[in-house]
Amino acid sequence: MEIVECAGDLLSDLREFLSAADLTLSGLDAPGVRLWVALDEGDRIIGSTGFELSGDGRHALIRSVAVDPAHRSRGMGGDLARFALVRATDAGARTAWLFSRRSGPFWRSLGFSPAERDALAEVLAATQQVRLFRRTGQLATEIAWSRSL
Repeated sequence: MEIVECAGDLLSDLREFLSAADLTLSGLDAPGVRLWVALDEGDRIIGSTGFELSGDGRHALIRSVAVDPAHRSRGMGGDLARFALVRATDAGARTAWLFSRRSGPFWRSLGFSPAERDALAEVLAATQQVRLFRRTGQLATEIAWSRSL
């Protein structure tokens, strides 16, 4: 598995990949969103990960962590999530946050705990995902998670 920064033609492939995974597509091409993809030997996306920093750089919203169904249960999801956490830490973040209604046990295994949704929305107010969720009313139904970096 090769993990590469997602740019250029890969971005449209990533949109398709995340759409099939039922993950948020909003703002994938925004300047502050950092994304990576895992490629198989045929250069097909088999996983993805990323984050977006808060304005002060102390908080990271982890997003777009997904693994192709044919490649699950091999530890790839954890590897991709940890990849984003290390990159967010390197970028200066001290706390990681995310939204997840379906994958609580996975995120707990990586040290995340349930968090206050409003606290996430406050410290990451300018991020693409928070803005979208506020605009559409989806924020009220989301489950927030956080951990120190």
